Order: sequence, then C-alpha cells, then structure tokens
Amino acid sequence: MALLTTDAAAFAEALPQGGRLLGLDIGTRTIGLATASADWRFATARETLKRTKAGEDMAALKAWCVRESIVGLVAGLPLSMDGSDTPRTQSVRAQARNLVATLALPLLLWDERWSTVAVERAMIAADVSRARRADQVDRLAAAHILEGALMRLAAVGPTA
Repeated sequence: MALLTTDAAAFAEALPQGGRLLGLDIGTRTIGLATASADWRFATARETLKRTKAGEDMAALKAWCVRESIVGLVAGLPLSMDGSDTPRTQSVRAQARNLVATLALPLLLWDERWSTVAVERAMIAADVSRARRADQVDRLAAAHILEGALMRLAAVGPTA
C-alpha cells in the first residue's frame, strides 16, 4: 500500500525525484483539482469534478492520474481552527485512505484551514462575480493547498 501521511518529508521520500502532483480539495459535492509542475515549482488550478457515486469519483480521479502522469497526491485536510478533527476531517481521512488503496499513490494530507477563505478574499478583491467565484473556488482552493505543500516540499529537500 502507498504512503498516507501528514509529514511532508516522508511524502517527498516516497516520491520519485520530481514528477507531477495532483492537489485535491475534497468537498461533499465537488472535488477541486490542481496540478503541480514536474519540478514542483508552481501549481495550476485545473478543474472541479462534480461528486457522484464513490466508485465513479475514484474512476474519474484514476483517469486523471493516468492521463496527467501523476506521481503523488496532496489533499486538503479540513481541521477545526484549534487543529482538532471534525466529522468532515474524518470523512476526508476515510476518502484519502480509499484514494491510496485505489490509486496506489503516496498521499499527503495538508492543513487547509484557511484555503477557501484566502481564495474567496482574493477573488472578491479582484471583483470576481459571485457566480464566477462559486464556479472556481474549489479548483483554486486545490491550487492554494498544493502551493502550500510545494513550499514545504521545497524546504525539506531538492527534487530534481
């Protein structure tokens, strides 16, 4: 079974030198997707998947990973403000275990407490309409989560 961790150094060790990463903002109705460049220097918001059945969601994510040559996953972990788990946190942890078992890729759970708020504030400051914000917030949150993890990965060691 592939690695499931909150430790960026252990995650980096489980990965090949470089390679594309997939960032996930796992929600109850959608999953925001973002990809990192193979050198882990930047993240790009890509798409928002509408959630359907668990098996269909996994199949869509597997197809994404194959098509994009993904070597590792970074999923946002929605901790409470004091850092403790909530029912939503437990749900994301369970989904992360399923992703690791299904995709056989290392997965880093990354603290996402402020990701959606930061993205929403940036879009409001840029005068993005409410409808457009709703359409983009999940994939932009995934990119925000992935960017945070990339900064930490850069600090724990070189990649390529």
